[in-house]
Amino acid sequence: MSLTQLLKSFRYAFRGFGHLWRSEQNFRLQVLAGALALAAAWILPLLVWQRITIVLLVAMVLVLEIINSVIERLADVLKSRIHPSVRDMKDMMATAVLLASFVALLIGGIILYPYLVQLWME
Repeated sequence: MSLTQLLKSFRYAFRGFGHLWRSEQNFRLQVLAGALALAAAWILPLLVWQRITIVLLVAMVLVLEIINSVIERLADVLKSRIHPSVRDMKDMMATAVLLASFVALLIGGIILYPYLVQLWME
């Protein structure tokens, strides 16, 4: 891959991020929540594995939200030509994102809680 092709790939990725940011409210909320979680992971004296876990959880939720957005757009484009269960598939993808968000919140809470309590007590 040439440098020009590599730069184009990055440009396309940033363009996709910009499109998601402008058009998907849930993505913006999840980026904000992820940024807060990452900030807490770096401000608080967490262990390395705890920081890595929080980074992976944030990435998991954002990647699932991106996949969900792509599937929703694709389903909307093809809606008139495909099976009526498209709505069910979109709902199932939304459930996957919701479940991942709850799991990330639960695990993140378990990791951060003792540090936040300690900070509060000081």
